[in-house]
Order: sequence, then C-alpha cells, then structure tokens
Amino acid sequence: MADLGAQELILIAIVVVLLFGWKRMPDMARSVGRSVRIFKSEVDEMKKDGSTSKSPAAEVPDAVAEADRRAAEAERLAAEARAEADRLREAG
Repeated sequence: MADLGAQELILIAIVVVLLFGWKRMPDMARSVGRSVRIFKSEVDEMKKDGSTSKSPAAEVPDAVAEADRRAAEAERLAAEARAEADRLREAG
C-alpha cells in the first residue's frame, strides 16, 4: 500500500465530505463499524467451525438456521436504523 502523508489524507477527507455531505458522515461511520464487527464475528465463527469434525451434510441445516437468525437480526437493526434516521430528520 502506498505511503499516505498528512496532505493526502486531508485531501481524501475533504473529497469524502464534499461527496457525501457532513450530516451523513456519522451514519456512514456507524455502518462501516457494524460491517467490520459482523465481518470479524463471521471470521471468528469460520475459524471455530473449521476446528469441529462435523460432516458437510450436517453443517447445511445449521448454516441455514444461522443465516435465518442473522437475517432476522439484520432486519431488526435496519428497522432501528430507519427509525433513528427518521427521528434525526424530524429533529434537525
């Protein structure tokens, strides 16, 4: 990766703010944070699952159930995020 100095980082920050607007930055940062947490948990879970001795056929129902649970959790978080965004729009 290229070495980025202070001037380059400032320029990138200015471009991002101009493209997306100052008010959307906290929402974007929150979304990135959630994505990173989900990614880390998935990687940890894959590492944990890799050490078990289940057959591939036994893993499919577990994976489907886990995917359903995660989808429900994602839908709940999305609904909370929409409600928070609506509340912020009304307040601001």
